[in-house]
Amino acid sequence: MTSPLQRKLKIAGPTVVTANRLADGAVVWLSPAGGWTDSIGAAAVGSTSEEVLRLLDIAHGDENTAVGAYPAPVRIGADGTPEPANLRERIRVSGPTVALPAGASAAA
Repeated sequence: MTSPLQRKLKIAGPTVVTANRLADGAVVWLSPAGGWTDSIGAAAVGSTSEEVLRLLDIAHGDENTAVGAYPAPVRIGADGTPEPANLRERIRVSGPTVALPAGASAAA
């Protein structure tokens, strides 16, 4: 029997940690330095459950800056940087899928 205190996370390939910046709601990714970046290409990549759990611990320790952190699957592009591996993350990288009202910006 597994202890309820043990955290389980199934990782099936390269994974990044993403969240939303508290100040403006923008999508951000955890960087290798432990801060947040607005570029998925600059995100820290984990490939094992232990690595991703460590990244999640860092992210959850900084909920004054970014909230709702979760692991997101990525694939490694030809240039060696992470790219979204599923539709949800491609949408989050690209911004809203609907036209915003005049004067509004995706970053607002």
